[in-house]
Amino acid sequence: MFIIWYIKIMATITIPKKEYRELVEKKLKYDYLRQIVEEDVFVAPPAKNAKEIIALFSATKKYNQKFIRSVAKGLKRSAYFKK
Repeated sequence: MFIIWYIKIMATITIPKKEYRELVEKKLKYDYLRQIVEEDVFVAPPAKNAKEIIALFSATKKYNQKFIRSVAKGLKRSAYFKK
């Protein structure tokens, strides 16, 4: 009850424009992060075949061979692909 009463008294607060912009920027970043976290971040890949995934990466022609080898190495270590 004390908090509600306190909020009613504090109707207007004056802050410098720079501080206001910083607060708005932080709020936008927070909202963006919250939106990302609310999505299912840890969704399993649609394919369980590591060779198929590597082939898809290679087919895009966007990634160099060093990166593709690194991904292949990571997939070999992954418990998900060993099942």
